[in-house]
Amino acid sequence: MSQAISEFQTQVRSWQAVASAIDHTLLKPEASREQIIKLSEEAVYFGFAAVCVNPCWISLAASVVHGTPVKVATTIGFPLGANSTTTKRFETAEAIRLGAHEIDMVMNIGALKSGERRFVQNDMAAVVEIAHAHGAIAKVILETPLLTIEEKILSCELSLAARADFVKTATGFMGSATPGDIALMRGVVGERARVKASGGIRSAAAASAMLDAGADRLGTSSSVVIVKELGASEKIG
Repeated sequence: MSQAISEFQTQVRSWQAVASAIDHTLLKPEASREQIIKLSEEAVYFGFAAVCVNPCWISLAASVVHGTPVKVATTIGFPLGANSTTTKRFETAEAIRLGAHEIDMVMNIGALKSGERRFVQNDMAAVVEIAHAHGAIAKVILETPLLTIEEKILSCELSLAARADFVKTATGFMGSATPGDIALMRGVVGERARVKASGGIRSAAAASAMLDAGADRLGTSSSVVIVKELGASEKIG
């Protein structure tokens, strides 16, 4: 095999390794109680890193994954990022009280595009402060499909200044993540923060591409499809 082919060959990973990097996600507004329970049971069964649910389902998800390594992640300022900072802080504190371990907050995109860098950083930092005070992880959703390259770089820099644990591509509502975005974000944050790819990851090939590009975590609602493609077996119950 030539060196060129070797360098560009997709890294082979076990389904367990991929599963451990996945936030098993269900954020549809019509999601039911039964679907959240199933989501949480799947996360435990397959060994996903976390379940990611809307705030109203935190307690339910936490009750299902209790006593397992699976974490509960939730969304703040979702999906537009346009909530006030005070509201985001309250949402964060309440989410943690209900059982969330990881906080995925949406950056104020309009403020960034308006050149209000200090406001954007302070908005991020306000959420990070609450999360860290309670031992939770804070991820900043940049909504990359709406940003220029320069804005993506700036968003990563502001996230680092706000002491975020992760920078995350997208909500999935405005478009998909790309390996190029992941590579760019990894290039900016280096090892100072982790990178989460989210939006449009629906196959094992797509998941592998994101991980190869530098993602540490994947947010997807196609988690079971992905790990089954890689060799995992069902069925739960």
